[in-house]
Amino acid sequence: MGARVTLCSHLDQTGSETPAGPAVSTVIEAIAAAAIGLADLIADGPLAGITGRTDGVNSDGDVQKDIDLAADAMMRAALRKSPVAAVLSEESELPEVFDAGASLCVAIDPLDGSANLENNISVGTIFSIRSRGNDIVSTFFEPGTAQCAAGFVVYGPQTTLVLAFDERVDIFILDRRAREFLLIARRVRIAPDTPEFAINASNRRHWYGPVRTYIDECLAGTNGGRAADFNMRWIGSLVAESLRILVRGGVFLYPADARPAYREGRLRLLYEAHPMALVMEWAGGAATTGRRRILELSAKTPHQRVPLIMGSMRGVRDITAIHEGTQPMFDNSDAPLFARRGLFR
Repeated sequence: MGARVTLCSHLDQTGSETPAGPAVSTVIEAIAAAAIGLADLIADGPLAGITGRTDGVNSDGDVQKDIDLAADAMMRAALRKSPVAAVLSEESELPEVFDAGASLCVAIDPLDGSANLENNISVGTIFSIRSRGNDIVSTFFEPGTAQCAAGFVVYGPQTTLVLAFDERVDIFILDRRAREFLLIARRVRIAPDTPEFAINASNRRHWYGPVRTYIDECLAGTNGGRAADFNMRWIGSLVAESLRILVRGGVFLYPADARPAYREGRLRLLYEAHPMALVMEWAGGAATTGRRRILELSAKTPHQRVPLIMGSMRGVRDITAIHEGTQPMFDNSDAPLFARRGLFR
């Protein structure tokens, strides 16, 4: 790639090209700086006093660990020094106003997948940035197309920052010695047709018919009429799954299903599905609920949940086509009814 390009120098160049760019760059730099400190804390874990103990539940009913609260505090502290009007965090019930006169609003999951840490599996930070509207709180309830930047950090063997900004996706890796992020991949494009899918197959009995039909066809591979045999991947970490799609292609499915708590989906729209959808689309992929483009959705509540299907354009298109040929209702029958019609029958 030639000379080493730091995140700051990259943002100096790209951020100067749009009116909101300098402010957005400042917010991204703040999140990145907090991520460096959080990477240290995650790596040290118990050595830094992180026990993994449960400290109650957040406003959306998810169990909070001590590391969740520490991550939330670190991100908030960094964002308070930035041009941020308000922050909506997974760890709080409502948006918190920082500077009502500032130009940007941020929705953030400070530490996604903290339950994975006890197994030393990658976790991450997911963020969404949008321009503040006339009413601060209503800014968060605009469609995902209102985002001006988004991205995520993966805390794994390397600490990786994926950034969607200026209608492109770039990837950075943390140089731990210099304590700065360096550009490693420019204008990332998702492979359009990789025969790979990621889903929690243990939930098959609960899946809505179109999801089961698509997965069954993938498993049948060339024997079922598809052009290739498929591999299955499942890490159980949204940020790790998303990074793999950017690197390898394929699709990720976290669908709605027949269980009462999953009928509307499970991932949060504002700080999980919206930012991931922006990353996917700006990298040449797609993101949908199965019936609607994720970026067209507007949240009705701060922690609204949605189904999320994302990744390679061909895979998402096939899944959407199967949904379009079925009734929008749950069907847990194994009988070959209309609700199980696929692409090849």
